[in-house]
Amino acid sequence: MFNKVTSFLQQALETREPSINLLDSFVDHWKAITNYYIETTDESRPVKQTDIPWRLRQMLDILVYEETQQGEETGPCMEYLLQHKILETLCTLGKAQYPPGMSQQVMLFFSKVLSQIQKPVLHLINVYRPVQKLIHLCGLPDSMTETEESQFLFAVCTRVKKDPYVLNYILEHCLLLLGPERRSSLQLTSDSLRHYPCTHAPGEESGESFFNETLCPSQDTGHLLAEGTPLCHLLAQRLTELYCLIPSSLDPADIHSYSGAQWRCDSPEESQSFPGSENVHSFFCFLDYCSDMKGRVMLIFKLWSSRSEVGILVHTALLSCSVRHIRSPALLEELVQFLLGSDTHCEQPQDTHTHILRYRLIEHCNHISDEISITTLRLFEELLQKPSKSILTNLVLRNLEKCSYRLPGSGVTDERHGVESDVLEETEELEEDPFFTDMYEDSGLGGQEPLLTLPSVRERHNPSAHTQVADIVNSFLCLVPQEAKTSHLVQGAGYDTYVHDAHKLLKECIALSRDWNWPDSAKTTETNPATDFYEGHFLQILFDRIARILEQPYELNLQVTSVLSKLAVFPHAHLHEYLLDPYISLSPGARSLFSTLVRVIGDLMQRIQHIQNVTDKLMMIRRQLMGLEEETMVDHVTLLKGVIVLEEFCKELAAIAFVKLPIEEQ
Repeated sequence: MFNKVTSFLQQALETREPSINLLDSFVDHWKAITNYYIETTDESRPVKQTDIPWRLRQMLDILVYEETQQGEETGPCMEYLLQHKILETLCTLGKAQYPPGMSQQVMLFFSKVLSQIQKPVLHLINVYRPVQKLIHLCGLPDSMTETEESQFLFAVCTRVKKDPYVLNYILEHCLLLLGPERRSSLQLTSDSLRHYPCTHAPGEESGESFFNETLCPSQDTGHLLAEGTPLCHLLAQRLTELYCLIPSSLDPADIHSYSGAQWRCDSPEESQSFPGSENVHSFFCFLDYCSDMKGRVMLIFKLWSSRSEVGILVHTALLSCSVRHIRSPALLEELVQFLLGSDTHCEQPQDTHTHILRYRLIEHCNHISDEISITTLRLFEELLQKPSKSILTNLVLRNLEKCSYRLPGSGVTDERHGVESDVLEETEELEEDPFFTDMYEDSGLGGQEPLLTLPSVRERHNPSAHTQVADIVNSFLCLVPQEAKTSHLVQGAGYDTYVHDAHKLLKECIALSRDWNWPDSAKTTETNPATDFYEGHFLQILFDRIARILEQPYELNLQVTSVLSKLAVFPHAHLHEYLLDPYISLSPGARSLFSTLVRVIGDLMQRIQHIQNVTDKLMMIRRQLMGLEEETMVDHVTLLKGVIVLEEFCKELAAIAFVKLPIEEQ
């Protein structure tokens, strides 16, 4: 009988739902805490004189017990904590220090949750966001919570060491503790990286701890540190801050006699003591520390392609901003060498692993994400505006120097102007090409008066520089068929609007490249059989993008054409010829900017035949882009915007060709 009773009771216990009582209890404790803020009238009462600490401990005990009972599944109490954003609320209460001392209780609760809950939780948004916010509250001046902060940060470090993949969720805010506004016990100094504690006692977290714990435990940790944090920027920022602390009144002799420092050493030798020596020592200690970390920090670039889209966007934008603000030629060259490499030989299509970072950056110009493509193109546009010859050489010029884009024996150039002085039969062939004649006849271009008078075929065999430039200018202006043109229908949108800007850009490029010893004229292609021409990875991507101008977003098209315009304005003979001369005899398989645009026009002619009232629709889109009309739904809007960008780009190229005509010939 007794056994039957025991069995019955055991069965009843097993079929009972203990989680219901646990959840009710958990919710009751939390509601009691929130009710305190509703009912209390004494705001000065310390938190330790309330039941809040006890209720937080009870909630923690319930979470820990529930995890042991639930196994792999998330229990209802943990789900309640996440769904109701309890950690977010506690973080807010801790920041407000209400009641007084609440921040210590919140720190302790977070510390115990992170250390006692065994399942990974830092990857959950309703956990890592409040953890980030709480990290940001650590190390503030005049804080009285050093012990609790240290325990909390130690719990975070321990969790990261256990689950390295969560590093990118929280380390960004950990590194904020590096800032100079933080108190010394958590401030990054020359001999101590105290912002990333690995012991319980405040102030004992040395640079060695950060170096070993954060960078060395596993490849995953290093991967995530490089991929998702601003560590590199913050190290450089701190190094700059330490440099600025060095007094300008130092005796140069003392600096020359200074033998250097190692970051693991606590203090300089007495023999190196002089006014300001502490600041000098701090700077060189940290410089030594950065040197030790160099190999690991460089991982951020090796993992470029594995970033999330948001990460790529943010870091590429930051890199663009950094390039824009660099003033030191030495630092710029270091950056260029790092981003693009130092190769000067002609590229080959299979050179995908010669310089991984360069390859991936250029590939990002053709990324599936339009935002990433635009952002990366802006980075290259910033690079093209820097006073570095190696940028142009690396990206473009090394592939053009042999002029293998031309047929052998073609392209005798005028030494003074850098433009062809012997236009060959391909000029006549181009005029007689059925594509051109049919296109112009159908579009009514035959009666259109060009901006500059077109020379006759006879004149082209004995051209002046002015005649040649007029020919080139009108070639670009007449590319877009008449029914697809709309700029002449809008006041102030003519070709001449680009001339002023092009002239300004040319002056800037001339000043930029004055000392680069570029050739005055293009080489004559040798008569031996032409080698296979490859424009290089960068121009390949740009030409591919231009070829899709009718299919791409408006903003992306603007950025692609902007980069190509920057390239076209440089006064380099080969670059000028390859990008701006429509009459060069291309070698088999080669393409130029003009030939790429011709193919686009052919595609355009096919497409606009299927659009009714195409000119009216183009005019409406143009007025919308100019802000003269409100945006309305229009069919084929991407195509129509692409046509407008194409027309403007051709006008811009014509203006660039015009301003590159010598002053006395204009």
